[in-house]
Amino acid sequence: MEKPGRTDCPALPPGWKKEEVIRKSGLSAGKSDVYYFSPSGKKFRSKPQLARYLGNSVDLSSFDFRTGKMMPSKLQKNKQKLRNDALNPNKLFWEKRLQGLSASDVSEEIIKCMELPKGLQGVGPGASTESLLSAVASALHSGSAPITGQNSAAVEKNPGIWLNTSQPLCRAFVVTDDDIR
Repeated sequence: MEKPGRTDCPALPPGWKKEEVIRKSGLSAGKSDVYYFSPSGKKFRSKPQLARYLGNSVDLSSFDFRTGKMMPSKLQKNKQKLRNDALNPNKLFWEKRLQGLSASDVSEEIIKCMELPKGLQGVGPGASTESLLSAVASALHSGSAPITGQNSAAVEKNPGIWLNTSQPLCRAFVVTDDDIR
């Protein structure tokens, strides 16, 4: 038996109902609460609760909980947010914060800095083997893009202006078989 005030919700799978209940008393009298009911009769009071129950079976990123409709404009905002997250620039020279730090083994003995191949040379202010190693290590761990170094020759003149922030602060390089051995 269907309760009065419950309507079908076409944005959700078949059998889902939406109910809007108007508050009758108190300071918030006249405002409404929206509830959703699963085909089995389970009541949902919020979008996160609904999303947890439905899991990956339904994409609720553009679902408006209050109206019960899919809103393409909400999807646009989510896509813009993702695009903006991808465009956020890296802080320049942030690897310099790692200077002075060193690795240690289980017995807390400091592990000396490894030697880098001759083709791998740092550029920019305060370029040292230690800072270059930390820059390359952080680039390897923070992304899946190939590491090629700074390709522009202008980096030599002014590294603050001609900088590819997705690459470590070193000259362009190619890893050879000899480097691997």
